[in-house]
Amino acid sequence: MTGKDNAAATGWIKARRSGQGGDCVEMRRDGEAVQVRDSKHVDGDVLAVSPHQFAAWVSAARRGEFPAAH
Repeated sequence: MTGKDNAAATGWIKARRSGQGGDCVEMRRDGEAVQVRDSKHVDGDVLAVSPHQFAAWVSAARRGEFPAAH
């Protein structure tokens, strides 16, 4: 699911470990969804997933299941 910004949603946050290089994603809650966007393209599309799907993605990332981009 994708969509544009919703003014009623919570503010965007980045991970504390995100560097200053701009290669980050930001997330926020919007009702029953967690929205994710590219911090370099804040006016672009937003990916919306359930809290369960987001938690599963974070767990997989912590386990190193996604290779680093080159």
